[in-house]
Amino acid sequence: MFNQSKIVGLPVSRIDGPLKVTGQAKYAAEHFEPGMLFGSIALATIASGRITAIDTKAAERFPGVVKVYTHENRPKLAYRDKKWKDEVAVPGHPFRPLENDRVLFDGQPVAFVVAETPEAARDAAALIRADYATDKSHTDIIAEQHNSYEPPVARMKQFLPPPPRGDAEAAFASAPHKISADYVIEGEHHNPMELFAATVLFEKDGELTIHDKTQGSQNSRDHVCGVFGLDPEKVVVKNSFVGGAFGQGLRPKHHLVLAVMASLDLSRSMKVEMTRREMFYLTWRPSSVQTVSLAVDAQGHLLSVMHHAVHATSRYEDYQENVANWTGLAYKCENAKLSYELAKLDMATPGDMRAPGAATGVTALETAMDELAYEVGVDPVDLRVRNFIHRDQNQDKAITSKALHACYREGATRFGWSKRSPAPRSMRDGHDLVGWGMAGGIWEATMAPAEATAQLFADGKVIISAAASDIGTGTYTILGQLAAEEFDVPIEQVTVKIGESALPKTGVQGGSWTAASTGSAVQKAAKTVIKTLLGHAQEMENSPLAKASEDQVVIAEGRLALEANHQTGIAIADIMHAAGLSSIEEHAKVAPDMVRMMTFAAYSHSAVFVEVKVDEDLGIVRVTRVVSAIAAGRILNPKTARSQILGGVVMGLGMALHEEGMIDHRTGRIMNHNLAEYHVPAHADIRDIEVIFVDEDDDKASPIGVKGLGEIGIVGVAAAVSNAIFHATGKRIRTFPITVDKILESETVQ
Repeated sequence: MFNQSKIVGLPVSRIDGPLKVTGQAKYAAEHFEPGMLFGSIALATIASGRITAIDTKAAERFPGVVKVYTHENRPKLAYRDKKWKDEVAVPGHPFRPLENDRVLFDGQPVAFVVAETPEAARDAAALIRADYATDKSHTDIIAEQHNSYEPPVARMKQFLPPPPRGDAEAAFASAPHKISADYVIEGEHHNPMELFAATVLFEKDGELTIHDKTQGSQNSRDHVCGVFGLDPEKVVVKNSFVGGAFGQGLRPKHHLVLAVMASLDLSRSMKVEMTRREMFYLTWRPSSVQTVSLAVDAQGHLLSVMHHAVHATSRYEDYQENVANWTGLAYKCENAKLSYELAKLDMATPGDMRAPGAATGVTALETAMDELAYEVGVDPVDLRVRNFIHRDQNQDKAITSKALHACYREGATRFGWSKRSPAPRSMRDGHDLVGWGMAGGIWEATMAPAEATAQLFADGKVIISAAASDIGTGTYTILGQLAAEEFDVPIEQVTVKIGESALPKTGVQGGSWTAASTGSAVQKAAKTVIKTLLGHAQEMENSPLAKASEDQVVIAEGRLALEANHQTGIAIADIMHAAGLSSIEEHAKVAPDMVRMMTFAAYSHSAVFVEVKVDEDLGIVRVTRVVSAIAAGRILNPKTARSQILGGVVMGLGMALHEEGMIDHRTGRIMNHNLAEYHVPAHADIRDIEVIFVDEDDDKASPIGVKGLGEIGIVGVAAAVSNAIFHATGKRIRTFPITVDKILESETVQ
């Protein structure tokens, strides 16, 4: 299907790596110009209510303070909702900082201080005093699930559950083996290394250059232009380097609006950098309650699958994820009933966090599948194999490729699954109980419209341009590899320009679609350059390529030559010289193949195997081994790809054992808004993680055969850990994260 690779598919080190490790890569908060101002935000200390009075006098008198903004003196901004909606906005009324006296969530901005130094802004913000009329807050998903509702408007049509098929309830009632259980996942908070920041450089003619922590420079630019009524030609947003985001940077944050607001109001350059505490008041993976009911016949074939999911949203927006639908397509079953509802909480709108919906829904599904395996008395892998299907039953579509069998087989072999003793509490290592668990994973392989330009110079140097972001995934490198392969040059001769709104249009970086989308655009732009080069070659006198077609030629060793015979061709420098050119630049657009989308569904798949050791007396869990087998189409760079899966696995371990936003439901306030008390996996928590990429050719998922890797690495990990803990202890814990107290308090399943 693909030409033999010259560099694509090789473990090339990140081309941006030297800049990062030497400190030369500048992030959003690291840009500076003399005379710029600095902003700091004063936060609400209630979760619901109104501001009855706000005292800013002490802050205004503080040395170095230039201005203090509140809802009482905020400059006039756009009124209509559509002006505030960004590219990935959800239904509802987008949040607007300092809009009025209403407080919608703990940590909401109530004032914004601008000063000559960041220290003065911070210290003055601490002097602001607000009085409140407090309403009763509702932040507990367990209590609020009974007030849930179906989304009135779909964020995305495919997020809504499909119509029921068959009669799931009747099939469940009559089945010989069945399980039904509730699974609770507490809310998680993104904690990328880089804090959110915006540096706004104000030009005298009103033009703005903005360095923003974002996953989409064009999304931030369009948002700013909508809110402030600016000409997009006069605003450039750059995000050349992004220190992690995990979905938190998909939507523009209020720091950007406040920074631009002050810059325009004061005609000065402006910088705002959030604190770690403030990061907890932004988007978060919503807390959820899910009920999964599964039934099988005596041979372990699924007769009924039912999945009801309720997760949190804010008071002002209807945030939605694809949570329940995975249960209807992961395994073969003719009877399915899936439902999905939201519950409004007095918190900020949740947001996409690595594998949104799938990380939540598949955790419940794959834990339930493990429970079902014990109910039937079959091996957990065998149960999944018995119910394998190569079709998306939700959409009644064939699947482009599904190498999940290979994931099961290769993952189990590498892990040593055949040596597992099936009975809970039957494996020990000294004082530790040993548990082996597994789970499957699935994530949609999508492609978005994208554009790119490729420029080839006579000396063989290449420039690739697209607005795409690199949030740590390796976008710089894989785009460079694709271009280097098409032009047959060392990757050192390729310059990759991304992370700027003025570059060719791409979508936000999220959903694991950047490689498939922007990568395909880069390849197409390169091929268009070769086509143009061929046209110039054919105009040369006595051209050996006069009768060649574009699919018959390649660039090899600095020459445009016949693919079948590299001896027949012309040097690129000679072609350009004859045409009077120093370079050739072409632009390309790609978009999903709508005909294929109507016929096929595309997914990445995984099988995750986990070993845990649990101290029998203390309930302390250590994850000692993980094997993650991945089927994700063509792997452009196994080094950066492995890094993505490692990161996903670590986040999955955090979801299973560590991460939990702790809220005082009496006040609605987040209590652990720091990395001392909000636990994420540390180096000491991580042992052996092995990543396997199984062979999978897919010529339908995307033009370059890739499916994306950012999300699939986390999906199923939390379930596999949970299943391993049950195997070790005999205790089935259905509330995540699984902490020591829950293990000690739970009863062993008889």
